[in-house]
Amino acid sequence: MELQLESTYGATDAAERQSTMGVPALERHYTVAELSRLWFFSENTIRRVFTKEPGVVKIAHPQTRAKRGYTSMRIPERIALRVHRRLQGLY
Repeated sequence: MELQLESTYGATDAAERQSTMGVPALERHYTVAELSRLWFFSENTIRRVFTKEPGVVKIAHPQTRAKRGYTSMRIPERIALRVHRRLQGLY
């Protein structure tokens, strides 16, 4: 995964990412769809893996009588790397 993550950034993006890596709010956050494409899993699998993971940003829109509820997830790069290591048995 680390190789694929590096290939998604240009040379200037890599330098920027190094300077903001210590600030969690400014690090790269992935959508469920982006991680699904990178890891070759379905979006449902990615949601299931990251639903209870601490550090994942979730924004919930509550259900009303007219609309269903909806939760947006953004997965910080450090959390994605941690879960990837754990799934590989390296954690």
